[in-house]
Amino acid sequence: MNRLLALLAFLTITAFLLILAVNVPSPDLVTIILITLGFVAYDFATSSRNKRD
Repeated sequence: MNRLLALLAFLTITAFLLILAVNVPSPDLVTIILITLGFVAYDFATSSRNKRD
């Protein structure tokens, strides 16, 4: 369930940032958006997996 909610959050922020990138196509802004999405994807991949201690 946590992974599903994390995926929904990832898709939501991706959609928001892509709308921003399309409407304001500044190269600097697009670069920052890609870096942000990279950080979010990394956080999604590392935080939502099952942890067995």
